[in-house]
Amino acid sequence: MKDPTSILISGASSGLGAALAEAYAAPGIRLALGGRDRERLDGVAERCRAAGAEVDVEIVDVVDASATTRWVETADDRRALDLVIANAGISAGSRSTGEAAEQVRRILAVNIDGVVSTVLPALPRMQRRGRGQVALMASLAGYRGLPGAPAYCASKAAVKVFGEALRGELAADGVGVSVICPGYVDTPLTQRNRFPMPFLMDAPSAARLIKRRLAKNKARIAFPWPMATLVWLLQAMPPGLIDLALAKLPRKS
Repeated sequence: MKDPTSILISGASSGLGAALAEAYAAPGIRLALGGRDRERLDGVAERCRAAGAEVDVEIVDVVDASATTRWVETADDRRALDLVIANAGISAGSRSTGEAAEQVRRILAVNIDGVVSTVLPALPRMQRRGRGQVALMASLAGYRGLPGAPAYCASKAAVKVFGEALRGELAADGVGVSVICPGYVDTPLTQRNRFPMPFLMDAPSAARLIKRRLAKNKARIAFPWPMATLVWLLQAMPPGLIDLALAKLPRKS
């Protein structure tokens, strides 16, 4: 959507969610920001209000489907949502001991169920109005499973495919769907990585790029382009060769 004025963002208390909130903040804009950390979320809201936006905040865990539905529907009741960005997500690695079952389930719950719980309540309302847009936060890690982060890669692959399918499903109803696939962005999630991160982008630059491409209703927003091209080519390689190459990658802690 070219000029959304009512925008909901989950996971807005830090990282890309916070950067996106600040990128959209301006006079005439209403932001519904959700997150789990009250202090950080209030800080983001304060900066957005200083930029002229009207801001509502909600402490919400997107894994709680009922609470998330209430949040989205309440925000839409206050002012019809033009854009919903399902951004909330978590990451963790497996190190050398593998991923604990609890960690796997938590990552899948937040990154998949959380996206679904954020998007689904908005869709029927947008369909009735014949307009609106949803954006799902996937990752370039969702193009191919990487050793060291199986659950994270799986969750982002699911979000990517879900969003791609939704786009075709909803196009006739006037609702746009975009899948966002970032590479390495400087956020609290990546700041814990103890290995080189090629083409690392700062969060404000990434947010501005996402905003520009959402305005054009791009189906897939994959960046930075050198990394996006690399992972796209990786998929064309024989699996055996990919396994050998990826086995040498450092593990995420």
